[in-house]
Amino acid sequence: MTAASTDTLRVSGLVAEVGGVEILHGVDFEVAPGEVHVVMGPNGSGKSTLAHAVMGRPGTTVTAGRIAIGDTDLGALPSWLRARAGLFLALQQPIEVPGVGLEALLTEALEATGRVGARVSEVLGSEADQIGFDRRFLQRALNVDLSGGERKRNEILQLGVIRPRFAVLDEIDSGLDVDALAAVARRIERATSEWGLGVVAVTHFRRLLEELRADRVHVMVGGRIVADGGPELAEELDASGYAGYDPGVPTDR
Repeated sequence: MTAASTDTLRVSGLVAEVGGVEILHGVDFEVAPGEVHVVMGPNGSGKSTLAHAVMGRPGTTVTAGRIAIGDTDLGALPSWLRARAGLFLALQQPIEVPGVGLEALLTEALEATGRVGARVSEVLGSEADQIGFDRRFLQRALNVDLSGGERKRNEILQLGVIRPRFAVLDEIDSGLDVDALAAVARRIERATSEWGLGVVAVTHFRRLLEELRADRVHVMVGGRIVADGGPELAEELDASGYAGYDPGVPTDR
């Protein structure tokens, strides 16, 4: 832990629905600055719904529970104010935003939080080099004509420039080859010590953890966290799968 416990991200008794169907049925966890928590589970377990509920994504409705960073209750805030409070969501499927330049976007994001964005271009180049992101892409509109893997790297590039307090990574490993995943995971790992980034990483597979150190692993099934443990729990799941936990939820959320 790199900061006082009052800066902890706390999710308490979280109940959320999508399209009128309850998906999360009371989820609890706490992430301190500098910690990495990994949420694993089969398709349909509610992992992405959890990420969207924490960030306040439209279409996901929280009906009970609390989401807070320290003493700041995020539950009633729109996504942009949660971002200003220090929360970042790396999307599972980042979209194209034609006409919006990456540097302009990040400059506005930094200025909105009272930080000077004059050196954004320099920082962008440095962050791109760390994760093997082609500098040519820095001049494009956000994600335009990028592959799925390049878009995932672009999410981590933005994280490195914005430097949020907490990041929720929704399947950041999907679409990345082995080398790209290693570079991205190492960058996230360094961020936990560089500025005390707290991480909630949502994933199906253990391979993300080959480079990214996990402090806690949570198993989510049927909209509930049904098991908690250390990194060894991910190894167990890698070997035996979710057969001991999965009630047979049919679709991914």
